[in-house]
Amino acid sequence: MMASRMTVSATGIALIKRFEGFRAQAYRDSVGIWTIGYGHTGPDVTPGLSIDMAQATALLQADLAQATTAIASLVKVPLQQSQFDALTSFTFNLGAKALAGSTLLRKLNASDYLGAAAEFERWSQAGGQVLAGLLRRRIAERTLFLAPDTATTATSIG
Repeated sequence: MMASRMTVSATGIALIKRFEGFRAQAYRDSVGIWTIGYGHTGPDVTPGLSIDMAQATALLQADLAQATTAIASLVKVPLQQSQFDALTSFTFNLGAKALAGSTLLRKLNASDYLGAAAEFERWSQAGGQVLAGLLRRRIAERTLFLAPDTATTATSIG
């Protein structure tokens, strides 16, 4: 299916939530960016900010919409749901600019799906250091990307 018509599935959301975790209080991530909820960043995240689970879910929904819109505009080849979910996690975590300029995207758009999958682990550094948590996430994303299409249906984030 073309990415322009896809939405992240329950499997993709679970992967993102697992790696982001829920934090009710604003904190600085591994590279010093203020973060809250399920990995939400931006000018609205300030020291001392506190949110509840419902607010975190709403922020995640908005952030995922941005990630899926970016994927829809950048990916030019058909994707299985598992591939779309993996790319959504990747783009949510790293941003659309990272995806746009990546060899992963270049290989994917050349229909080199295996080559694209091999690129995930190259994105396991923060602040110039390989972080174990990022490496685990990239391996999980690659694994999901390579998983047979289970025809998972899209779902809401709630």
